[in-house]
Amino acid sequence: MDIQLDREEAMKMLQETDDHSLIMKVKKMLEKKKKDWWDDLTEQQKADITQSELEFERGEVISYEDVMKKYR
Repeated sequence: MDIQLDREEAMKMLQETDDHSLIMKVKKMLEKKKKDWWDDLTEQQKADITQSELEFERGEVISYEDVMKKYR
């Protein structure tokens, strides 16, 4: 499939439609596609995730079983 041809056909179809709900659905779909969940996080949340990844890479982890032993 030729993506350029598909894009042009889709744009033409969208330009020719008067179905407002269809236009809004396409718009929302495209906006969702652009949005990355990471962008919605606070700076503190991003720092916490980054720190957790570093700890994991260094092997600083506790197994689920060990955590559950503490609370059983």
